[in-house]
Amino acid sequence: MEKEEAEAEVEMWKFIFGFVEMAVVKCAIELGVAEAMETHGGAVSLSSLSSAVGCSPSDLNRIMRFLVNRRVLKEAKTSEAEPCYQQTALSRRLMTRGENGMADLLLLKSSPVMLAPWHALSARLRGKVSAPFDAAHGEEIWGYAASHLDHSKLLNDAMACHARIAVSAILNGCPEVFDGVSSLVDVGCGYGATLRTLIKSRPLISGINFDLPHVVSAAPKCNGVEFVGGDMFDSVPTADAAFIKWVLHDWGDKECIRILEKCREAIPREKGKVIIIDAVIEEKENHEKGGKSTLKDMGLMLDMSMMAYTTTGKERTLKEWDYVIKKAGFSRYTVKPILTVQSVIEAYP
Repeated sequence: MEKEEAEAEVEMWKFIFGFVEMAVVKCAIELGVAEAMETHGGAVSLSSLSSAVGCSPSDLNRIMRFLVNRRVLKEAKTSEAEPCYQQTALSRRLMTRGENGMADLLLLKSSPVMLAPWHALSARLRGKVSAPFDAAHGEEIWGYAASHLDHSKLLNDAMACHARIAVSAILNGCPEVFDGVSSLVDVGCGYGATLRTLIKSRPLISGINFDLPHVVSAAPKCNGVEFVGGDMFDSVPTADAAFIKWVLHDWGDKECIRILEKCREAIPREKGKVIIIDAVIEEKENHEKGGKSTLKDMGLMLDMSMMAYTTTGKERTLKEWDYVIKKAGFSRYTVKPILTVQSVIEAYP
């Protein structure tokens, strides 16, 4: 009993200071710590690093001590009298450039705009507000992005960051998903990072980047990709396959079914398919790796985010995916897990 109480107290302290990890990592990203270390190469001393990022060595030492303790960075053993540090696979994720960089995702999630809705989460559950984001900012998340272009850029940079990660996971985990596809419409895709990344590996695919007009008008052009503005609730440009990544979780079942119906109408009945990249929440605990599934944990965190940011959005279990896919008129579907929080769902007319 004493051990249980002691463990409970430790866990509670983690909740109390849970924001600290995000805040310190954001600080490191804003300072450009990982980029400076990558540019330097090898072990870098505290004084060299503080000079590179332009801040006080004593303050930076405290930040670095925290990151080393969290195993974000490694302290290097050198002949230097002062602390020296080395990059890790995790610290390279703090970079804004590079294939594995995830900084833009954290910068979005830690922005004041995205943090404010969390303070109204309990108000949503009590029925006082329909969506915490709307309560915090006076309009829904997509309308806010359309009228606040700085936030729209932050949002689309984060989507581009996720696109690089997801496409890499798909091409490594189930590349056959694109076999036989000569044209692909990416629905709700932001600035087109998904197609840019994909076409480098599959140059014979003709891509259509489809999103709201204000989004595609700001997107940089790309050879092999056509940029089309429109509304996915009205129609979707025709192609061999429709690709929809991290979009359907923003919407409730009714809206999700309508989007899928429009995607189904855009593809050939005989050989077409809709490729959905979204989380599939496990209904039973996964004990394959000796404890709770980390990916399930991330999926549940995403589900909480949907409660904070949207009115009806949610992460779905396989049973819930089955419902919306079949209601949208698809005859069958397959689900393939990949090495990220999302899975690949292929739905056929």
